[in-house]
Amino acid sequence: MSNEQTHTNPNADELPTLPTDRRTGCPFDPPAELTALSDRPIRRMRYADGHIGWLVTGHAAARAILADPRFSSRYELMHMPMPMEGAPEELPPAQVGDIVGLDAPEHTRYRRLLTGKFTVRRMRQLTERVEEFTAERLDAMEQAGPGVDLVEAFAHPVPALVICELLGVPYADRERFQGHVATIFDQTAGPEAMGEAYVALLQYLNELVLAKRAEPTDDLLSDLTTSDLTDEELAGIGGLLLAAGLDTTANMLGLGTFALLSNADQLDALRADPGLAEQTVEELLRYLSVADPLPRAALEDVEVEGHLIKAGETVTVSVQGTNRDPQKFPEPDRLDIHRKATGHLAFGHGAHQCLGQQLARVEMAVAFPALFARFPTLRLAVPAEEVQLRDRSNIYGVVSLPVTWDKE
Repeated sequence: MSNEQTHTNPNADELPTLPTDRRTGCPFDPPAELTALSDRPIRRMRYADGHIGWLVTGHAAARAILADPRFSSRYELMHMPMPMEGAPEELPPAQVGDIVGLDAPEHTRYRRLLTGKFTVRRMRQLTERVEEFTAERLDAMEQAGPGVDLVEAFAHPVPALVICELLGVPYADRERFQGHVATIFDQTAGPEAMGEAYVALLQYLNELVLAKRAEPTDDLLSDLTTSDLTDEELAGIGGLLLAAGLDTTANMLGLGTFALLSNADQLDALRADPGLAEQTVEELLRYLSVADPLPRAALEDVEVEGHLIKAGETVTVSVQGTNRDPQKFPEPDRLDIHRKATGHLAFGHGAHQCLGQQLARVEMAVAFPALFARFPTLRLAVPAEEVQLRDRSNIYGVVSLPVTWDKE
């Protein structure tokens, strides 16, 4: 199908590919080439394997597609929007428990089970623990003295501890668990080390599921053992929650801190009014859009804003593009924590909208004000242009963020 479509389109080689290069310009902005393509909310795009599909940067078009069940989330139906090192030519189906790559009715079954477990009571309990974990990490930073890598000292450990709490990882196992996780998400680790850590983590999650079945505790994984899910499904869901809830939040905390330190007027406003924390989080989610893109595959012919998307074609929703759509967000390239940024697509939209979005919001709304209150003179320890960015991942962020402060 890909070759036929390419050959029947004489201008295929002239079509844009998905721009990903952010190495020039503001580190918080989408690639300049993507911004240049945003004059049209939906357009043709050439994929890594030659497939001719679609690129969506318009907010309204993106919401329509993400909410439409005629667009599938199944990996095996999609074409990769950008080349990925080591990726197979054709994507395999989702692994057991990976609800991101499923459609209804399989997706609906998992989603109903999980949605019921993110209760108000559990969110309240986790909020208290987020506050405790945040304070513990800030204490450790203060004791270590000025000069730390904020990613290592704060941005990664806080959500990692929250995930441990959510899944019910015993305290004695947390160092082992976090060690595997840190290696998997470490862009400087080699593929062999990352692969070994991934296998070890899956093995641990399988052990954890068996332990929860034998002796349930007050956590999400234990709750799910009372359902009809198999051990393999439970371990897969644990891995999904880990992948979805840790790397994204960790990079929002790291990159968000970088963005606030680079926008002194916005940071001053947050410091002056901690009540702006929730609004700041929403604006950072919109402005940074760390999880990108969101591909879908058309199951049948669908017309979107006057464009006929044919069955079998892949559509790539650019979250960066849609969250900078001036039709939805005036002056979209300006970070403004007084903005009402509701309606952004940082957590997706429709049936696959992020399950843990409220927990992620809590983590950030607690962490940002606490960090800047504890260290009023917090600042970068290196020039901004020397901060190493994660530009080889579909989760954008900083590899490290050297910061310092004045010791009282």
